[in-house]
Amino acid sequence: MFEKRGKEALLVLDDGAVYRGFAFAGGGETTGEVVFNTGMTGYQEITTDPSYKGQIVVMTYPLIGNTGINPEDMESAGVHLEGFVVREYQQTPSNWRSREDLKTFLEERGKIGIEGIDTRALTRRIRTAGAMRGIISTQTSDIEDLLARVRACPGLVGRDLIKEVTCRTPYIWKEGAPHPIAAVCDLPAPRGNMTGEPTGKRTCVSRKRVVVIDCGVKYNILRNLEKRGCEVFVFPATTDADEILSLGPDGVLLSNGPGDPAALPYIVETVKNLMGRVPIFGICLGHQILGQAAGGRTQKLKFGHHGINQPVHNTLTGKVEITSQNHGFVALPESLPENRKNRHENLNDSTSEGLVYPEICAFSVQYHPEAAPGPHDAAYLFDDFITLMEEGHAPHP
Repeated sequence: MFEKRGKEALLVLDDGAVYRGFAFAGGGETTGEVVFNTGMTGYQEITTDPSYKGQIVVMTYPLIGNTGINPEDMESAGVHLEGFVVREYQQTPSNWRSREDLKTFLEERGKIGIEGIDTRALTRRIRTAGAMRGIISTQTSDIEDLLARVRACPGLVGRDLIKEVTCRTPYIWKEGAPHPIAAVCDLPAPRGNMTGEPTGKRTCVSRKRVVVIDCGVKYNILRNLEKRGCEVFVFPATTDADEILSLGPDGVLLSNGPGDPAALPYIVETVKNLMGRVPIFGICLGHQILGQAAGGRTQKLKFGHHGINQPVHNTLTGKVEITSQNHGFVALPESLPENRKNRHENLNDSTSEGLVYPEICAFSVQYHPEAAPGPHDAAYLFDDFITLMEEGHAPHP
């Protein structure tokens, strides 16, 4: 028997399945698409990943909370998932870096965490039936009422969740933290771009200036860029191409983010207007956005890829990379023009994991090369981005 340590909680799926447990953090009700994550570590990075907006996350690893929470491992300024489901919560952290426990961390941000759920059975159900909507409640035991309400909730298809997680104003990432930009006039003079437009009077060109379009960017993407000597400017997802180009970036990075990529025509239009004018690197949702801008389509996966152990074949090197992933949609290479090159393929289901567009000086990957907490097999992709900005081409088959 599982020891009762909090309010009784119900998790009800839209197919009628019911799972009973206890709230170890918070209370009330929450809804979202229920997905599972196979990572054995990194629960802090998962809870603070903006890509989980709109989702209830189930951890397949049974013991969660034993390393606590620390400020260094934050992937954004807040918690974005709708609910957190674990087999057993460890209430006493044992880690020299820990500053607070997971329970306090979630409750301070108004999030529900439940334990005592048979996460193996729940994961198997999702793998068989696919990701589905769910509701967590500590307020009622009326299953029929909960089932009716979860079936009335919207799924992720067709939803634009980017506007809920993107930054509201541009900022500079410097010395491992965001710094506000008081006004556009405070930005450094533009450098120019691939079209030969004026570069202003700036004389130092050794550092690469990167504009990140924030669709829900993870901080470790920004850390990796800064570590490689880049000037990193982060702009809201609603920023148009002219404003981005006015800064004279050496490159543009399209970030990860939540929701349906097909529901983002305004970002796709921005990227269309950037293509061929500045080198572009897309990560996760950025991969899907770039694919749409190039004329392709996306589709939803059955239960998505969420974890830090996904094998990917690099067609350029022939090597297999173990990667960190978090996505429920994929780009369809067959819908794209022939001038793109397939660079990466998922070895579990053969879905696209990376594409190169030589003619427009752009490339993208479906997975997360910043990989916090790991693995780090794909960190070289940030070096490839530097090469793309310096030499005007990215590696391709």
